Amino acid sequence: MFNQIMKRLSVVVAVALCLQLGFYGSVKSAGESPAGVKELNFVFLHGARGVSCTQQLLADTVLEYIPGYIYEYERANPGIKVNVNALNRCYPNDVDIDSWARNIADDVGKYLPGKGKIIFVGHSMGGKAALYAVAKNVGNLADRTALVVTINSPIKRLDGYSVAGGGSFLAYCRAALWQSDRGICTSAASYDSSEDGKWVGQNRHWLAFVAGENTPLSKQFDYGGVDAFPRDMDDGAIPISAQYSDGADVVYYGEYGHSDFGILPEVADFMAKGILRCIFGGSIECSVFAGSGSFEHKANWRPGTDYWRDLVGDVLGMSGRFWHWNESYTGWQEWEDVVEYYPPTHENDKRSRYQVSLVRSSRLSTGIQELRWLEPDNSEDCRVYLRTKAAPRSYIQVDWSIYRQGLLPVGTKRDRYEVRIVGGTPLAGIGRVSWASDELRDVRLEILSHAESPFRWFEAEWRVFQKEVRQRKVIDEIPEVSFAR
Repeated sequence: MFNQIMKRLSVVVAVALCLQLGFYGSVKSAGESPAGVKELNFVFLHGARGVSCTQQLLADTVLEYIPGYIYEYERANPGIKVNVNALNRCYPNDVDIDSWARNIADDVGKYLPGKGKIIFVGHSMGGKAALYAVAKNVGNLADRTALVVTINSPIKRLDGYSVAGGGSFLAYCRAALWQSDRGICTSAASYDSSEDGKWVGQNRHWLAFVAGENTPLSKQFDYGGVDAFPRDMDDGAIPISAQYSDGADVVYYGEYGHSDFGILPEVADFMAKGILRCIFGGSIECSVFAGSGSFEHKANWRPGTDYWRDLVGDVLGMSGRFWHWNESYTGWQEWEDVVEYYPPTHENDKRSRYQVSLVRSSRLSTGIQELRWLEPDNSEDCRVYLRTKAAPRSYIQVDWSIYRQGLLPVGTKRDRYEVRIVGGTPLAGIGRVSWASDELRDVRLEILSHAESPFRWFEAEWRVFQKEVRQRKVIDEIPEVSFAR
């Protein structure tokens, strides 16, 4: 069957310096009736310090798979034929975003002058420039564009992120990446593409592929042994939280480095299929916000390093307070209490943790003697056992809280998380982040952090995301051009 499909599709490829321009079309006999033609023009855009071969693996993979998608679409839509062109060129890669966008528009006008719709596939700054070009209608690209795909692109301004050494991103970019900067670092540092992306997402389509490490201080993508963004989860070049904004269909593709899609076939394969499903129809698993929070820690005055383990993302089930008074003038008194919470049975939640604190006591020797789950081996039992003690003529007051897992609705699965430090001193950081359990509806995170004494501190924010299946079929929005063959 595949050979028959390939025989039915003709391919003409014209190759020039740093240029791949391909055409796919269906063969018809001269006597057949006029056909409605939909033309797709793929424009692959490399990023800063990149060249056209950066996109070669992905471009080849898209062009390898697309004949099958065309065949199925044409079979389901008799009388409609699909033509495909692909443009993959080199651009000056150290210029400002406006110059980059105009270079793209010039090439599109020169090599793809027809009426077909454009699908931009841009890596890093190439994706950022594509959003700019379409939203600002550079070279009348807004009317010609159907879809913008960004891959690990710096959508948000990067001067809002802490970089290695503690300086600004602009200074870091110029020192670490470029001996000569014709505007690229300034555009990445100070230009926020969120509004461009929002316009494209609302008026066209925007598919954003994002990836990064699993912990801010992970060594996964510390190229040259340097963690470019030690307070953020990044891909070695761009923090994951900067790679998207409102308006995008965000697709998380895993723990991969900034340019891994250009050398790893499994990543290029995943992206190519996602792009083609978005165009020809199919489900896309998007990453959508599910919850967020913050926490902070401060080291004490003793020499050394303080360590913390936090469990975040769960839900407060119930809290309360109790107190006891020892009326005796001579004897100590103990009390045993059981505080309880019963989570909603329909949510199938289990207990997560408890917090108990001694709010007030009248003597130093008064306090909590024992604290534990009433049934330690039963994760569905949310009762907490407390044993307290008070000296003669003294009292004790205790606050308690019980938390449950807070599972996602049945049928929903978690997708990814983001954890970043938003304030604090040097010598404080987050060393490990992981899901709290293997349950795919459980969005709790276990976070290990540290700060060196004395008095160093940090404040962190966390966000969790769930999967949402979306249906896209961009080709249905592309108009036909009728002519006789």
